[in-house]
Amino acid sequence: MSNPSTSTTDSTDDAAVRLRSMLVAAHSLTLHIPGHEAHVAGRHTVTGDGRVRVDLPAECRLAQRLAHQRETVAMIEVTDLAPTPVRNRVRGRGTLTGWLAPTAGDTPGYDSSDDDLVAVLDLATAEVTTAEGTASIDPAAFALAQPDPLAAAEADLLCHLDHHHPHTVERLCRLIPAHQLRGVRQVRPLRLDRHGVVLRLELHTGDRDIRLSFRSTLRHPDQLGDQIDALLTESRSCRARRARG
Repeated sequence: MSNPSTSTTDSTDDAAVRLRSMLVAAHSLTLHIPGHEAHVAGRHTVTGDGRVRVDLPAECRLAQRLAHQRETVAMIEVTDLAPTPVRNRVRGRGTLTGWLAPTAGDTPGYDSSDDDLVAVLDLATAEVTTAEGTASIDPAAFALAQPDPLAAAEADLLCHLDHHHPHTVERLCRLIPAHQLRGVRQVRPLRLDRHGVVLRLELHTGDRDIRLSFRSTLRHPDQLGDQIDALLTESRSCRARRARG
């Protein structure tokens, strides 16, 4: 049986998938127009053609300005925060710019109340910044990309793993080469996606993130249990080999 691969790469997805996943799970999302801003996490969705729909409370100043102006340049900033209590929780940032305009409310997405002003951002530029650097995203690529299948549930899954299954995290650590564990004070799950799980290794001098890759790419959240079980099975083999060595 071959070892699962480990790496220090935070994500193996392209930038468009990463940004779409950020938007699905966003708890920190701000819409800016000249002179105004509004925090709109949970009031946004991405339409099938790659536009970003936002439901704005009609009484907020940004909505009133937009209703009067009808169209304006706008920017959306999204911050990807780790749901577990690690030292540096920011995993990435995304920026989308374009033209924002009210719509008649027939944009596919979710139902909004009568007290909301529905606005849509036609994307002109987008970029994602992570530990690997900053990448620009073509609007057409953004429209075609699909979010990670675990994006919506990732926060709950990671918090459950961190709070209720510390022994599972400990067993996963056996898959990490011993030299990378020297000086480690604490290990916490940092990211979970279709490709694997990322563990944050906290040291006195800083942090180190290690990805444990699944044997195959997940296509549905229901496949997660089998992939985690496969990693745990391999961790037992690693422990036995180290004991013999």
